[in-house]
Amino acid sequence: MHIDVWSDIHCPWCYIGKRRLETALAKFEHADEVAVKYHSFQLDPDAPERFEGTAAEYLAQRKGADVAAIEAMFSQVATQLRDEGLEPNFSGQIIANSMKAHQLIHLAESEESAAQIIDALFRAHFEEGLDIGDVETLVLIGTKHGLDEAVIRDEFSSNTRTGAVAEDIALARQLGISGVRFFVFDMKLALSGAQPVEVFLEALRRAWHDRQRAVSETPPQSQADGRGGACGPDGCTV
Repeated sequence: MHIDVWSDIHCPWCYIGKRRLETALAKFEHADEVAVKYHSFQLDPDAPERFEGTAAEYLAQRKGADVAAIEAMFSQVATQLRDEGLEPNFSGQIIANSMKAHQLIHLAESEESAAQIIDALFRAHFEEGLDIGDVETLVLIGTKHGLDEAVIRDEFSSNTRTGAVAEDIALARQLGISGVRFFVFDMKLALSGAQPVEVFLEALRRAWHDRQRAVSETPPQSQADGRGGACGPDGCTV
């Protein structure tokens, strides 16, 4: 069974959703027969290389909102992150364009290494206060997870994999995806947002059952029930 996942490093619900999917897979009876493929998505493709200000100030400017309102939203999302055993640091978060981070993910030699690099990027962005647009930061993350330093630096000189990032985003649009995190099971069943673990587990079992019955292909059917947070071009829900 295949699960295709679209996410952006800027998206806190993507971090939460990844954790919850992994928890559900640990409980799923056929997890060893499930392949997860990660796809790129950019919530804010026009974000600067680096914003000289706080994350709350950036989002307030972008959305025309009050900084205090954005900080209140961060506080609520931080609670959800802590519930997953994470240590968010929104006050130290650096806003940077996520394209280079996605290029690094596409350099991964396997989906396992891609998942590890994505985790490291989420930690860097949401917990460690690191710049995910900085080449030296990305070199450090990539080499720590088995990538060759020369290969990483060559990518940021040639930008060869920006095309692969664009292809992921184009496929998302074809499927009607406008926000992330978004999960598609065998290109038939879809979940949006950071759904509870039990919803992921139910989706896994339903998709497995449908696969076993060899149901004919249909467009992805959204199973979102409003309980899962998600991020779109205009920001994140809580």
